Order: sequence, then structure tokens, then C-alpha cells
Amino acid sequence: MIRLYADGLCEPRNPGGWACWGWVALDDRGRIVASGRGTLGRGRGMTNNLAEYEAAIQALTWAAQKQLRGIVLHVDSQLVANQVVGLWGCYADHLRPLRDKVRHLLAAVDGRIQWVPRERNQLADAESRRAYDEVRRYGMCRSTT
Repeated sequence: MIRLYADGLCEPRNPGGWACWGWVALDDRGRIVASGRGTLGRGRGMTNNLAEYEAAIQALTWAAQKQLRGIVLHVDSQLVANQVVGLWGCYADHLRPLRDKVRHLLAAVDGRIQWVPRERNQLADAESRRAYDEVRRYGMCRSTT
């Protein structure tokens, strides 16, 4: 069984900073079997919510490409988790397509999304921070999967 963890950030300010994402896939023994990170962009329109959704999309896309099933996606964004399951409305027009894509990908992998506290999402957080560090240092992040 594979567990996915996804996280996003927008630094040094939100909104308007660098929107970066990261994810990790863990096997049933807790070993990292895959990971990814990247950057959406910087400046106007960039937010942590966009980065959080992108992290989820990237992780689930990896799982779908591997034809995995029964996936649990862990996120520390209450907004993403609650919008995807329908507990919260999605009133921002630009987030609706992202929410719908996550829903579609979850269906494709016969998965579900689960909110976890930030301290249980440290590996994915570290990937998103690596993306931010790379973009600050080198002006780009090598998107990995």
C-alpha cells in the first residue's frame, strides 16, 4: 500500500511569493519510494492554496501513471481536504478546476484524501522547501518525480 503526502508553500510572502510544491510516496514500511517537487511561479496570482493543490495533483498524477489503486493522499491543508470532500464550498473561481482535477485523480486511483496535522507532513513539507531553496539559489527548480 502506498501513502502519498503532499504540501505546498508560498514564500517569502503569501500571496505574491514563490509558489512551490512537494510530495512523497511511502510504502507500507514507511520508506520513500518516490518524491517530487517544483515551482508554479512567483508574483501576482501565486498563493499557498495554488501550491497545495498543485502538490496534490502532482502526487496523484504519479500514482495514476503507476496504475496504483487504494491510495490515501495526506495533506495538511484543511482548505484542500475539505473542499475536495465537499465539506467546504469552493468560492474562488481559479481553485474550482484544481479541486475538480484532484477529485478526478482520486477516482482514477480509487483513493481518498485525508487531512493530517503539519507535524505529520514533514517529508512533503521538506520537498516543497527544497523547491523554494532551489528557486531562490538558482532561479529555477528542477521539477522531479
